Amino acid sequence: MKTSQFLDPKVLARIDSLDLLARTVVDGFINGLHHSPYFGLSVDFAEHRPYMPGDDIRRVDWRVFGRTDRFYVKEYEADTNANFLVLLDISRSMDYSSNGLSKLDYGRYLAACLSYFSRQQRDRVGIVIFDQDIVDYVPASAKHLDIVLHKIDTLDSRRSGKFEEPLLKVAEILRRRSILVLISDLYEDPARVVKALSRLRHRGNDIIVFHVLDPAEIEFPFAEAAHFEDLESGERIPVVPETLREQYRSLMGEHLDTLSQRLVANGIDYCRFVTSKPLDYALFEYLSRRERMSRVR
Repeated sequence: MKTSQFLDPKVLARIDSLDLLARTVVDGFINGLHHSPYFGLSVDFAEHRPYMPGDDIRRVDWRVFGRTDRFYVKEYEADTNANFLVLLDISRSMDYSSNGLSKLDYGRYLAACLSYFSRQQRDRVGIVIFDQDIVDYVPASAKHLDIVLHKIDTLDSRRSGKFEEPLLKVAEILRRRSILVLISDLYEDPARVVKALSRLRHRGNDIIVFHVLDPAEIEFPFAEAAHFEDLESGERIPVVPETLREQYRSLMGEHLDTLSQRLVANGIDYCRFVTSKPLDYALFEYLSRRERMSRVR
């Protein structure tokens, strides 16, 4: 897919309607996908899946074979519908921004685009909005997209966050196997993140983590000595960036590597995004992982 097809999230921020923003990103993504070398990873997967030995040959779609030179088996809506649930972290640390677009806004756009895209794939969509507790919950339904988008559009970040309590409640709420997408800056100890998500994974849910970070949180580009405030606790610490930059980058790299390794080891997909990264990348990551999940089920 060509980079020119991707949409800058800061440009998208000028769109007042979250529904229009989601439509713009998803429609552009789908159009680009059909003209890309990744056509095999196309949205056709909602109605087709690759042919497997033992499948009824009468279900092979020969028109798709003519276009792609690959065998795909027709699936029907009852076979492909899934429960899709966004777990959106709105804790105070998500408010941070060094470039005009906060992690929370990026997360909102991401949640809206994924929900809209999933509904296009005939999934039942819902959302859990949480900080230190569940703030709002919309159960997955074929009729809930508008409600989900409204909840995303009107959310606010006020409190510090925790993972274990709200995600434990999510595990108790869910009665049906679901695809869960966690959108968070994972401002938490990796062991606690993995412990909270493992409960959901062990109940048969497929989980994809979208780790959202501000570029400054990775690069630590600051030059002036200043007081840095912990957005979760409010604690202010005097820092001379030049003396701590390398140590900070080393600790951050270790934190990110630990998160990635532990999540993947527990069967949880992990994707990292900075707020400057176009949202199309996130849709492609979701689609490729979703297709892989469908093959291993």
